[in-house]
Amino acid sequence: MIKISDLKAGDVVRVLHDGEEREGIVTNTSRNENLACIDNGIQEFWYPPEQIVPIPMSEAALTGILGFEKELMENGQVKYKKGPFRILLREPGNYTNLEIWYREDHRHFHNPLYLHELQNHHLDMTKMTLERGVTH
Repeated sequence: MIKISDLKAGDVVRVLHDGEEREGIVTNTSRNENLACIDNGIQEFWYPPEQIVPIPMSEAALTGILGFEKELMENGQVKYKKGPFRILLREPGNYTNLEIWYREDHRHFHNPLYLHELQNHHLDMTKMTLERGVTH
């Protein structure tokens, strides 16, 4: 379950709506009400944390949802690029040991990140929102 305080406008998540799971984009949050307003592709609706599902980081999520370009390195590592922002996987397909950087700000992770967490690190590092499929 995601904490509402961890979500920011523009974050991509999945929501449980009318018995199905759909991808949505956070448009607003209310910490007082403990709800997130999410555009589920049909309408904006306020969801409680138990109806919000984080999206695990994967190649499909990075390239398909967020619009990163994949580059295979000669040493077997995989780099994902979007503008000057980079994600480096030490082992292809292993999203538990990765490095992200933007200019001189380098961050190392030894645990998996969800897309909304990556988006929040991107915002903190670049001061720009990492939006769905938008290239900077």
